[in-house]
Amino acid sequence: MISAVQDATCTVVISRGQSRNPQKRGLEQGIADEIGKLEGVNVLTIPHLYDLPKTSDSYQKLSQIEGDLIVVSWIYSRAAHWILDRNGIQGQVGLVEIGDPDDDDSEDVGIEQPNSKATDPESESTEPLVDRVTDLYPRPDRKVHCVDLKVENDPQVFIAEIKRILGVDASTADTSLPIVGGKLVQVEEQTSRRWYPVIDFSRCTNCMECVDFCLFGVYGVDGSENILVEQPDNCRKGCPACSRVCPANAIIFPQHKAPAIAGAETEGDEGFKIDLSQLFGAPNKSEDPIETAARERDEQLLLAGRDTIGIDEQLKKRQADLSASPKDRLDRLIDSLDEFDL
Repeated sequence: MISAVQDATCTVVISRGQSRNPQKRGLEQGIADEIGKLEGVNVLTIPHLYDLPKTSDSYQKLSQIEGDLIVVSWIYSRAAHWILDRNGIQGQVGLVEIGDPDDDDSEDVGIEQPNSKATDPESESTEPLVDRVTDLYPRPDRKVHCVDLKVENDPQVFIAEIKRILGVDASTADTSLPIVGGKLVQVEEQTSRRWYPVIDFSRCTNCMECVDFCLFGVYGVDGSENILVEQPDNCRKGCPACSRVCPANAIIFPQHKAPAIAGAETEGDEGFKIDLSQLFGAPNKSEDPIETAARERDEQLLLAGRDTIGIDEQLKKRQADLSASPKDRLDRLIDSLDEFDL
């Protein structure tokens, strides 16, 4: 079964939703049935990406695939990409043309990333900006296209996009010629709902702020002294505090109700994210994001029977220093938009 997946030029992975909603199941099945008719394309249906441990059968099968991947799931494309990455399924971000305009991905992880190591021709400074983890440890060249099932209800929209990625004529299904499909494989395994942070390494600068802030032993470092989510299940369910204090907006909680924290494409510093996220029910402008994060952490400490910590003044100082640092292109763009008083 694994060798069949290896032989295909591309594999389409459908990650099932956590609920048993018949409409969601129908959408998943409609995509699987249609794409499964395409010659040389294998379809692998697995449980929800976020809930699966790295040792699961699903990730073992995915780890055997060397070619490009198209992954269809019920979470933001950015979140899906970095969930796969943390479980050893790595590659460049493949272009997806459906979804919210703010959720478009670059063709490659290393291209046009905010604050990547490059010189802004419009900037007076020629100093290189901060390295991201993917600058230091590039991912494989293969493409991983992540498609968000939340953006549409019509399976034909997703089928057309998958065919576009595959380079297949959209009218293939209507032809009178015989179609020899690939393999349809469905993995059945028990999962439970989980809550843990996922790191976007195309933004992460390895500053270790999350290690210092989290008091539940979630984060650690690997042999190369890079940050990692070492004990994901130590994370306190519903707590996104470390995401709020991350200077690079690199920490994702895929199941959070606020898109900015759940992996929607937002750029800029934490203050920018908090300002925008008022649309999603986040703290208002008068509430400091560090205070919000400290309160969320203290709530979890109390629930765990531990003493509260409150606001870390050193953290506030570091964040203030970051805000005072020279502005990059995104900062200047935001300033120019503010001048229009939209």
